[in-house]
Amino acid sequence: MDKKLRNIYTAFPEGKHKVLTLSYDDGKIPDKRLVALFNEYGLKGTFNLNGGLEKAPFKEFYQEHIPLSEIKEVYEGHEIACHTFTHPTIARCPKEQIAQQVLEDRKVLEKILGKTVRGMAYPNGSFDDKVVEVFKSCGIVHARTVNQTLSFELPSDFMKWNPTCRHADPSLEDLCKDFTNFHKTQYLQMFYVWGHSYEFDRDNNWHIIEKFAKDMGGHEDIWYATNIDIVDYLDASDRIQVSVDGTFAYNPSAIPVWIEVDKKPVKLLPGKYTEI
Repeated sequence: MDKKLRNIYTAFPEGKHKVLTLSYDDGKIPDKRLVALFNEYGLKGTFNLNGGLEKAPFKEFYQEHIPLSEIKEVYEGHEIACHTFTHPTIARCPKEQIAQQVLEDRKVLEKILGKTVRGMAYPNGSFDDKVVEVFKSCGIVHARTVNQTLSFELPSDFMKWNPTCRHADPSLEDLCKDFTNFHKTQYLQMFYVWGHSYEFDRDNNWHIIEKFAKDMGGHEDIWYATNIDIVDYLDASDRIQVSVDGTFAYNPSAIPVWIEVDKKPVKLLPGKYTEI
């Protein structure tokens, strides 16, 4: 009864092996133009907002925050995540204040959205192990740093999620080409770009993100996802139960998950056993 051992891999939706995600902070007026650009080219972003800064004073038009009453409509189809309530350098705060900063932010955003908010970008890039543990205890499941990797590796810890690069990094164009041309399906690859939309007005360089969106949108082998999409999908993937002989698999989660079996994509429906 000897049988060749099958090659079974985790895969992204539809059997894809590459994912592109973006993350933008502070929720200022230029986000409207950025979201419209993402929508035009099918990109997905996570937008990290401060629930307590809606009325913050500003000098330049691009420094104005989007009214909280508009965020549900503005960011439709994308993820809204936390950025703390008032954007402090959070690692300097005592634990009680750290917890309040994230819980108050969640409270404001969730009341508007009518759903849970579970993501975060560390304000000012500030965090340490204490901050991570408090954020986790407050229901946060992913948090982005400002420490770029210039690589496409998946993070080992979503609470210390290092992006590939900022949109203004000189390596962006080369990274786009490398990611587009990467076709080794035995690896899962993630391209993660972050920044602040107001920088495009401040620095007069909207052409950077416009070119990026045009170049990176519409690729059939790329999954376009928000940060929480990736976290939830990989969590579901981790819970797949495959038979010892590799002939069937069970997906106990509530979302469909894809695997690759001997180079062929297989869709595992939620709550079902599937012959593979």
